[in-house]
Amino acid sequence: RFLPEKMVPFSFPLSKCALWDPVPMGDVIGSHISYYRNPKLSMMEKTLRLAYRHAKQNEKKLFSCFLLGTLGVDEDGEGITLTIDRFDPGRGV
Repeated sequence: RFLPEKMVPFSFPLSKCALWDPVPMGDVIGSHISYYRNPKLSMMEKTLRLAYRHAKQNEKKLFSCFLLGTLGVDEDGEGITLTIDRFDPGRGV
């Protein structure tokens, strides 16, 4: 979970059988997508135009939708690229 002021540790739900020892070991490390890699965002122009047109036609100021894509590691292994190539306006329900 990410809170604006600080990061908090995540936990797993309780279960009757544990697959590992839950006692913390070692130093605390950060687990953020940009901690070790340089993130890039790539978006198809058609997708952006569809999302923009949907937002302009929507009567409500706030609405929900989905932007779908793929996440991949660059060839040099130094960065990750999020490629958004589909827009889904979702349902009103």
